[in-house]
Amino acid sequence: MDISRYVANVVNNADAARDASRVKNLSVVATLLGPAVRGLVLQQGKQGAQTHMPASHAAAFTWQYRRDQPEMAKLYAAAKTSQWDPDQVLDWKTSVDFHDPDHSLMEDALLPLSELPAHQALNKHKQAEHRAGLVAWMLSQFLHGEQGALFAACQVTESVGWFDGKLYGATQVMDEGRHVEVFNRYLQEKMGRVYAINDNLFVIIDALMRGSDWDLKFLGMQIMIEGLALGAFGSMRAGTREPLLRELLKYVITDEARHVHYGVVALREHYLHDVSEKVRRDREDWAFEMALLLRNRFLAHEFYEEFYAQSLTRKEWDAFILNSKFMKLFRSTMFRRIVPNLKRIGLMSERIRPHYQAIGLLDWEHEKAAPELTAQELVDVELPKAS
Repeated sequence: MDISRYVANVVNNADAARDASRVKNLSVVATLLGPAVRGLVLQQGKQGAQTHMPASHAAAFTWQYRRDQPEMAKLYAAAKTSQWDPDQVLDWKTSVDFHDPDHSLMEDALLPLSELPAHQALNKHKQAEHRAGLVAWMLSQFLHGEQGALFAACQVTESVGWFDGKLYGATQVMDEGRHVEVFNRYLQEKMGRVYAINDNLFVIIDALMRGSDWDLKFLGMQIMIEGLALGAFGSMRAGTREPLLRELLKYVITDEARHVHYGVVALREHYLHDVSEKVRRDREDWAFEMALLLRNRFLAHEFYEEFYAQSLTRKEWDAFILNSKFMKLFRSTMFRRIVPNLKRIGLMSERIRPHYQAIGLLDWEHEKAAPELTAQELVDVELPKAS
């Protein structure tokens, strides 16, 4: 047992502990303590080829098979006709060249490396390799997140009480399996590498997989993770000139739009009418803790350790990323999909609003929520200017 490494992990994640104390909801902090220890301190996502997470949710069988959820039935009908085969619709023969400026993986100005002196000092060939490494890190986190979404969709399909919800959930399981397939194939065949899961993403997935409450699985995956993914996929598609990646992301985005809509439909009435005020407050605080993890903690340490640990301390790297134009752009594009949906499902009360305001996320509350957004709007996203 490497005690010194665990102590270093505790020190490195002191800011995360401070974030967790913002809302002072001890019951919420308690539910995240185990996942935080396993993910941030023990780094179980990096301890071998597999991680086993025992699940404790209840599977709800329905014996009357009522089709009494028309909005979910509509989503199910759309999902059935929107299935796609990656072997048929994507041209996997496309050559991906990291050094081709006409087909760049990501525009240099859209990545934080363009602002980093240590990167600027490199020759053009090395700069292209580093950009490709950072894109591979981002796509790797997409891949790991989609595996989490696959398992969460399986659990939600078991747990949800509405028959229409189970039917739609089955289509999402298929969608997520396809997303795991295409991201893995792109990383393995076109980029030649997959990065380990980010510790903070592991914390979120661990919390969702082990939890017993079906609505938290919906909230964490359908609203938070899938909402973030919509913003991330749209931003990457707008910033890449690599044709296979652009086409791959287009198909994934059309699926994700349905997934977020599913979460909003399932949780809207539940939080507004079916739960106690205490439960609603706990869910509100839990969502805020997730927002902090998503906002502050995806700092690409796995990429940093490979390419820049000799040039900057981890603290210097974190400060650079958090204050970069890239991070401002990240927050504006990702949270404009999450915050409106939290408001729509009743988790943006006057009590919690100041917390979102304090971290600069309340600006997006008046953006369109999931049911108002079309898949085409999400595919055709334009990147805002980072202020």
